[in-house]
Amino acid sequence: MRFVIVGAGRVGLRTARALEDSGHEVVLIERDPTKVDRATAEGYEVIEGDASDEQVLIAADLAEADALGALTGDLSTNFVACMVAKHHGCRTVLRIDEEYREDIYRKYASDVDEVIYPERLGAIVAKNALLGGNIRAVADIAQNLQLVELTVTPESPMRGYTLSELELPADTELLAFGKQGDPLSIPDEDVSLEVGDTLAILADFEKLDDVRQIVVGEAVAATGGA
Repeated sequence: MRFVIVGAGRVGLRTARALEDSGHEVVLIERDPTKVDRATAEGYEVIEGDASDEQVLIAADLAEADALGALTGDLSTNFVACMVAKHHGCRTVLRIDEEYREDIYRKYASDVDEVIYPERLGAIVAKNALLGGNIRAVADIAQNLQLVELTVTPESPMRGYTLSELELPADTELLAFGKQGDPLSIPDEDVSLEVGDTLAILADFEKLDDVRQIVVGEAVAATGGA
């Protein structure tokens, strides 16, 4: 697939690397000469110019691109780039610079396919480090939903019970399960929960603590939150 990334800063360049590592074609648009030189030195195709200029965007051959990620720190540039790209049939991803703006852009920028707030992803990494190995935040699915992986511990109140007996709070759902050392797969309700088993659960933010206490256990949850 072919992707256009607007912005060769920290977020844009890391995204480009991740896409390239997966075998995709990436072209970057950047107006800062220093960032242009850095991206070019890494071997990327870079169009130097202001992405709020329609002609600069067109130079990236949007008609042949599968998606455009507007990932600069300039919200106005990101919004213009997404609107032009959408006109050319691209999937669009808009980076916002303040979390409070997300509601506004989701409501009024309906043509944008995804709105992202990168700092939230950084917070997920920090959260994982603080919580420790038994709880891992995977992704924010929406403003109020998070996908988490939890590992059953000796303190888990559900240890020894089957998945069919697992009573999760409302607004949560078990998506996948894996025995210790095995990859995650579709849950089998007759499988028993044992120490080291992993559960992937989609939960409302307000229910995460309840889910953690049920699967991981009170003692570990308290330690993780300290």
